[in-house]
Amino acid sequence: MIGKDSKYDAVIVGAGVSGLFMFHKLRNMGLSVLVIEKSDELGGTWNWNRYPGARCDIPSLEYSYQFDEDLQQEWNWSEKYSAGPEILEYLNHVADRFDLKKDINFEEEVTEAKFNEANSQWSIKTSKQEYQTKFCIFATGCLSVPNKPEIEGLESFEGELLHTATWPRDEVDFTGKNVAIIGTGSSSIQTIPEIAKDVKNLYVFQRTPNYSIPSNNGPMDPEVETKVKERYAEFRKENYLNGFGLASDSGEALISESDLEEVNSQLEENWEKSGLGFFGGYGDIPIDVDANEVAADFVRRKIKETVNDPETAKKLCPDYHIGGKRLCVDTGYFETFNKENVHLIDLHATPIEKVQPNAIQADETYEIDTLILATGFDAMTGALTSLDILGRNEINLRDQWKEGAKSYLGLGVRNFPNLFTITGPGSPSVLSNMMPSIEQHVNWIAECIGWMLENDKSVIESTKIAEDEWMELVNEIADMTIFTSTKSWYNGSNIEGKAKAFLPFIGVPVYTEKLEEITAANYQGFIFDKSN
Repeated sequence: MIGKDSKYDAVIVGAGVSGLFMFHKLRNMGLSVLVIEKSDELGGTWNWNRYPGARCDIPSLEYSYQFDEDLQQEWNWSEKYSAGPEILEYLNHVADRFDLKKDINFEEEVTEAKFNEANSQWSIKTSKQEYQTKFCIFATGCLSVPNKPEIEGLESFEGELLHTATWPRDEVDFTGKNVAIIGTGSSSIQTIPEIAKDVKNLYVFQRTPNYSIPSNNGPMDPEVETKVKERYAEFRKENYLNGFGLASDSGEALISESDLEEVNSQLEENWEKSGLGFFGGYGDIPIDVDANEVAADFVRRKIKETVNDPETAKKLCPDYHIGGKRLCVDTGYFETFNKENVHLIDLHATPIEKVQPNAIQADETYEIDTLILATGFDAMTGALTSLDILGRNEINLRDQWKEGAKSYLGLGVRNFPNLFTITGPGSPSVLSNMMPSIEQHVNWIAECIGWMLENDKSVIESTKIAEDEWMELVNEIADMTIFTSTKSWYNGSNIEGKAKAFLPFIGVPVYTEKLEEITAANYQGFIFDKSN
């Protein structure tokens, strides 16, 4: 039923980082806005991912909103890299400070979004009711739909079954238990050192080894924080000048033009202090195979130096280009494998045969009390294709993207008028600092809607030509790098049956320049219709 209070100028799906800011922007423009959130709490990623050790891999001073100077100055972070609970506290602070919670419908899940061509309105069906809106904005995140692997016998497991992406809020007690964890991506790399402290035995089932750089995390240095806050505006601008949107880490030197001894010395320094900055320390690591191998070999040597058992160290060493999969940042990950109660099982050598009611059968039978799935996400598109989103002629977005997701700028999709995606496929998103990328998209959407209202434009839609040309550019740039050389969630290889397409736009400065050019040309590549 569509009630009298169920018609809005804009409906935003998701109350995470992007949804909160989008709501703030549109409300301040005088629009009637509703936010729909399936959880009973805001926070998006940081609400769902409550696993032990959950932490941002972007420095705290850069992983925060920049839209309000007072907010920037008043909030103080406790650590260099913020833990999940602190980020969630911060987001709640923002919501309270700007009175955002009152127009968020919690515990309500969108099931269908349908465009009505007769009146250019979107009908949004949820688990509770139906809404009408002019603009539909998906702030559903790039990593929000868990990947649940098909493993024989998994449904028969009688112990505690957990997924890192849907972690329970109540603390999980691992004391004295035999625990298995499947996967060695970012969430697992953060979880393993924490739970290894308490378990009787921890069995790590590794599908693919991962490169990980020590975070060298610690308390926030007040002096550093003060200096950044004194120049926050300039500091934030630097986000858009660095390829990955990181103001604090930028490398212009090239390994190919440097003395190898000097390179190794610099890599050593980056290893000790830079986290993700290790990857960006040299400009040719992402594009030059030989330069990439120098960095990759350095990390492999570090793994072998850290892990006492040579066979275990060998299993933990990746053999693909560094950065081909998401580079991880850790706190004592490789050191954890020196503990007597931590056991590494290489699934390439000995795959899981079956999950039993109280065990996993692989090269041998591992009796366990708890099974943790750290198996990642249906990244970039999962939150959109899991819904019925119906555009012109009732075409389903899921069907349109069957052969691979396409969008224009990661913001609009042809055949889906007045629908916006924040950090959608075809934008820097997961290959950037998400905070400035989110703010960039939110600001653009708000300005676009404002321009439409000022110019009596009712409907905006990207063209097929613009969309095709944009995705060609996305792939053209990607093919110049090492990012396409490895099976990863960047290209959907982790999801059975998903079309394999590289989705992030590589290079924040290039993307920013293109976005500004298109906007200055009155939104070139989009078409507009007046009200029916």
